[in-house]
Amino acid sequence: MLTDVMTDDEAVGVGEATASVDHASLIAELQTQLASNAYALTEQCMHNAFAEMEATLFAQISARLRQELPELIDRILREHLDENADES
Repeated sequence: MLTDVMTDDEAVGVGEATASVDHASLIAELQTQLASNAYALTEQCMHNAFAEMEATLFAQISARLRQELPELIDRILREHLDENADES
């Protein structure tokens, strides 16, 4: 009945149930927020790592092409011109 007086023992039992529900939802909310933030950080770190790897690969490939292309072009032109000179 609503007019009944609750003892301290009964009040603690009600409070514990409410606190555990609030505690459980707080933990669930924190878990969701932590997982979301961890995923966002992971995604950002991976994006940065891929960008750095891409820049490094681009620099290595460009350096190799600058080093090897002139010699390759020279060799192919000489081979082609020597073939034409032999045919004449």
